[in-house]
Amino acid sequence: MTPAQLGEIIRAERRARGLTQLDLAELAEVSDRFVRELEKGKATAELGKTMAVFAVLGFDLVPVVHQGERAWQ
Repeated sequence: MTPAQLGEIIRAERRARGLTQLDLAELAEVSDRFVRELEKGKATAELGKTMAVFAVLGFDLVPVVHQGERAWQ
């Protein structure tokens, strides 16, 4: 998944819940600028803030290791 695809998912869920970007920002305790950039797919979005947005939207952040793709090997 790309940052842009993740941003599309976040935007779709926010809209499905009837939230504005400002509403989501306030609930996640981040700036509305951060939400805008996250929805646009900014690749350098801060992980902690992204996780706060996920929590408000009810998303779980679960690492998935694809078979044979461990970076530390």
